[in-house]
Amino acid sequence: MQNRQDHFAYCAQLFGGTTAFSRRLGIDERAIRRFINGERPISDGLLADTAQALRALSVEAAAAAEQIPGAHGLP
Repeated sequence: MQNRQDHFAYCAQLFGGTTAFSRRLGIDERAIRRFINGERPISDGLLADTAQALRALSVEAAAAAEQIPGAHGLP
């Protein structure tokens, strides 16, 4: 269970913290903290929603990177 919490906390950090993560998922920030702290169980559905949000963030980040002059062709 701790690995799930740790991974969920890591995902929150990829979004820039719990506030941004909660906005992206449409979940109250206090609830996000409760999931991370182990006060509430992290369901498979919540992890699936997190994965979907991460994929969307990845697409948005790639599009933003393309708008940076001189960044074309960089990994």
